[in-house]
Amino acid sequence: MSQHKPSLIKTNAEVPLTISVSAIDEHGEQVEKHIACERPLTVYLNWRPIVTLMTLGARAEALALGYLKNQGFISDLKQLESVIIDWDVSSAAVITTEVTADIEKKLSEKTVTTGCGQGTVYGGFMDGLDEINLPQPHLKQSMIYSLLNNISAYNETYKNAGAVHGCGLCQDDKIVGFVEDVGRHNAVDTLAGEMWLKQDVGHNKMFYTTGRLTSEMVIKIAKMGIPVVLSRSGATQMGLELAQKLGITMIARAKGKHFLIYHGAENIEFDAIPPKRPNRKVENV
Repeated sequence: MSQHKPSLIKTNAEVPLTISVSAIDEHGEQVEKHIACERPLTVYLNWRPIVTLMTLGARAEALALGYLKNQGFISDLKQLESVIIDWDVSSAAVITTEVTADIEKKLSEKTVTTGCGQGTVYGGFMDGLDEINLPQPHLKQSMIYSLLNNISAYNETYKNAGAVHGCGLCQDDKIVGFVEDVGRHNAVDTLAGEMWLKQDVGHNKMFYTTGRLTSEMVIKIAKMGIPVVLSRSGATQMGLELAQKLGITMIARAKGKHFLIYHGAENIEFDAIPPKRPNRKVENV
């Protein structure tokens, strides 16, 4: 089956992800270090401004598309005409023939969220959740450990400069897509946009993130059709409730040999249980 391939028109689209700056260390000495770049990107839909995202700037086309799709502004890939990135004016213009007459209504229905780099969801964000039917994959503990080990080779910007989140698409213990951004929502939207463009499926994948699993993160992962989420950070109460409702296996605080399964433990085969840590003695102070 042939895939629709929209024309991605790039205008001055490449920007540095880090810059070198001087700092004074704990010895009072000057050192050269890298810090992450942060820049605004205003997303336009048919030349109507929708939102300004604070972003690292990597793969801006996919970020704009993933954001608009996840927020419910667009849904038909075949009607997408082009995405125009112009960093001279910090803009991403998405042009589509899809009917977008309800833009103003959706923009008027907004919720301020915990999203770093974004912070707002709009009227179409919750649409279609009742129609999501995710599979329940069988996972081995040993595979989770292998994935965590493999993903340590990524996070290039974080290792160089810090101050960013990383998100990855994973198939078994392989990383098939990875992106970093100043906000975890930008990273997940970028991967969602790339999956949409490739018409890739999510039922056979896991989603990895360095960020916390809030309600909007869980919703975006569910919309991508991905049944398992693995986070280095923690989860919120509403994020957990949505994972339970949507049938997402939620694994958090995952690092090294440690993880916590908040939902879907019945899908995990414990085939590599590590030795328990000895109890630490607590001294009276």
